Amino acid sequence: MAKKEVTVEEKLRALYDLQLIDSRIDEITAIRGELPLEVEDLQDEVAGLQTRLEKLKSDLSTVDDSIKAKKIAIDESKQLITKYQEQQKNVRNNREFNSLSKEIEFQELEIELSEKHIKEFKAQIVQKKEVIAQTTQRISDRSTHLEHKKSELDDIMAETQKEEQALLKKSEDFEKKIEDRLVSAYKRIRTNVKNGLAVVPVERGASGGSYFTIPPQVQAEIASRRKIITDEHSGRILVDLELATEEGEKMRKMFAKF
Repeated sequence: MAKKEVTVEEKLRALYDLQLIDSRIDEITAIRGELPLEVEDLQDEVAGLQTRLEKLKSDLSTVDDSIKAKKIAIDESKQLITKYQEQQKNVRNNREFNSLSKEIEFQELEIELSEKHIKEFKAQIVQKKEVIAQTTQRISDRSTHLEHKKSELDDIMAETQKEEQALLKKSEDFEKKIEDRLVSAYKRIRTNVKNGLAVVPVERGASGGSYFTIPPQVQAEIASRRKIITDEHSGRILVDLELATEEGEKMRKMFAKF
């Protein structure tokens, strides 16, 4: 839908109002600071630690199963030794006796090897339990820190969210008063300049935030409000101080209602 035709002065006022609204939104965002990112990072860290803890517990269970398997193997070897020793009592010759002796010796070696593995597994269990305890404590510490940061963020959000939502709606409303190309230019300038200030007043003969003097003739053109003029150095859209003061007062009254 085509936007209603408005005068250049009305466009300038709408642009400056939009700037004041967006600057206030920027202030609210700055109040939150890095808290949202800190909360997100802490959530990721806690989730990562939880995954690690589950893996450690799974590994511990696997080692426990390995010990059980080795103990069963030892019992089986002992049973075989008993069986072979009984068979030795009934052998018919030395060859059978020696063959059984080798089987017994092999099972004894299997027992020794299994016992060695059990010892190694038990050492692993001790080490893994230490890491599990450390990880559990780390999760507790980071979770407490996360809850603190979330509470801090929630408090700030409770204080500012209503105002921010109202301002975002106003920002959209004011954008509708301005033609698309000007809105696009405004957003592009906001992205490229310091502090997101795309529309600034002329103060003491220079554009706001700049030390470059604006020629008197250009200042007169700005004050006439007959065309959109940008600062040749920063690219910012310029408005006269009287207009800025009037709109600033109007916006302050509006902000006070939120």
